[in-house]
Order: sequence, then structure tokens, then C-alpha cells
Amino acid sequence: MELKEILAISGQPGLYKYVAQSTRGVIVESLLDGRRMNAAANARVSALSEISMFTEGDDIPLAEVFTRLYAHTGGKEAISPKEAPEKLRAFFAEVLPEYDRDRVHVSDMKKCFAWFNILIGAGFTEFRLPAEEE
Repeated sequence: MELKEILAISGQPGLYKYVAQSTRGVIVESLLDGRRMNAAANARVSALSEISMFTEGDDIPLAEVFTRLYAHTGGKEAISPKEAPEKLRAFFAEVLPEYDRDRVHVSDMKKCFAWFNILIGAGFTEFRLPAEEE
């Protein structure tokens, strides 16, 4: 399973694996419980390989943030997204010290940690972008 096949759907909790195209959208499978559903064509669906984080320099792809998190945690789950905002900011600063403190909000950090924990729970160990594999 590659990061480009993992989708975030606006308004839906968790992450989903792309299964197939349907006439009304795309068929996806939840990484949390394995249930399949149809993501409507009008739903905002984003592949994780297309998402990046703001930094003081160039934006960093989410795959790179996950790679740093994986190295920082030793392959274990990251901090719980339900921790206090101060703890989340401190942990995020340890992993990505150059993040843009004005544009990266606590809600973004929560989503990042939640997604990372879901991916680790699903057995992910590498977070590469499609261009890096070729």
C-alpha cells in the first residue's frame, strides 16, 4: 500500500484506502475498521501524498513529516491528538522545528498525529511520495 492510495475525506473521520472508481464517486475502505463505502463525487477527497505542511522555508510534504515522526517515535504511535495544545505544540516542534507557527494551527497538528497513528496501526513503515519511488 502506497501513500498515494490513502485518502482523507472531508467530513469523515479517519483515513481511507482507494479501492475503485464508481459511477457516483470512488469506493474507499476505512483503515480503522475495514468497512467499504462510496465517497460521493462532490466530497472533498485528498490523497495524503498531495498534502504538505507550512514551514519557514519551503513547504514540506506530509510524507516527510510522517518519516520524521516515525524516526522520532522509533516506529511507535505518536502523542495522542487529545493531549493539551501546549504538549502538542512542544512535540510537533521537536519533530519539525522549522514549522510556521503562524500558519500551522493546533487542529492541523491534531490531524497530523491522528493520521500518523492510524497509518502506524495499519502497518505503515515507509512514507514515500510517488516521485521518490521512480
